[in-house]
Amino acid sequence: MLPFTMEKPESAEAAIAAAAGGARYIAGGTTLIDLMREEVERPEWLVDINALPLGGIRVEGDDLVIGALARMSEVAADRNVQRLQPLIAESLIEGASPQLRNMASMGGNMLQRVRCPYFRMLDAGCNKRTPGSGCAAIDGLNAGHAILGTSEHCVATHPSDVAVALVALDATMRVRGPEGERNFPIEELFRLPGDTPHLEHTLLPGELIVELRVPGGPYSRRARYLKVRDRASYEFALVSAAAALSVEDGVIREARLAVGGVGTRPWRLRDCEEALIGKRPERQAFEAAAQLATQGARPLQHNHFKVELLPRTIVRALEMAGEVA
Repeated sequence: MLPFTMEKPESAEAAIAAAAGGARYIAGGTTLIDLMREEVERPEWLVDINALPLGGIRVEGDDLVIGALARMSEVAADRNVQRLQPLIAESLIEGASPQLRNMASMGGNMLQRVRCPYFRMLDAGCNKRTPGSGCAAIDGLNAGHAILGTSEHCVATHPSDVAVALVALDATMRVRGPEGERNFPIEELFRLPGDTPHLEHTLLPGELIVELRVPGGPYSRRARYLKVRDRASYEFALVSAAAALSVEDGVIREARLAVGGVGTRPWRLRDCEEALIGKRPERQAFEAAAQLATQGARPLQHNHFKVELLPRTIVRALEMAGEVA
């Protein structure tokens, strides 16, 4: 690990000023410190934000509000989260080992870097790490890579599980920066790689995530998260699906659906959602809607199996959501 300077400001304003001047925020550090050890990331100036009052979980009306510094383990165990938004709790438990959940913050989870092995190989071409160096994954070992939202410059998947659930639930994010505060859908945080894969999110210089807000809805409690992976222990998703349904009089009135492990960002499936409206929550309807999920898919040599695995995973996640009382 290369030498660096770290400070611990006592106010959000001081932290923002430092970040606007070139410093990097650090909370749990479960991604950043790991990458610094491997010299993939080489920040010279870190700002420890753990002393800032940005934690906690509260309920405001029908909304669940989660502080950016709330730990993943804290959120997963919270009774209000389990009662109002069980999809979030389930995705957090599936998303990381207990040790990581105890350290990782909710805000930091939104900004974690990709898990493409070539991103971590300093002698391999990676446009995320070194713009213009190429993408070794395209012609390399790419079974775990994306089939949706890719470009000729990057095919890495977004690694977060809980981000998939938050995108499905129309969650929003409040951030604070040198120009003040703003709110926007969490889905808009994540960029497609295009020809600038090194730009992964839409935060402006110095902006600090303050909180995440999840609106309540009739679909919130009838929701499940399904993660398909190579092994049952801690592992990243080959395909995952966050599904939520509102069923009245035996008919689907609202549906929320997003997937992970297949897209370069958490992938919302609005065409699939619309195809479910007015249908009975039965396998035939689920299968018909799930077939729409692979529109625009661009599989690579080793990940073509995801084209078939994706709709199968969606169908099972919808069945699980439909079984919730």
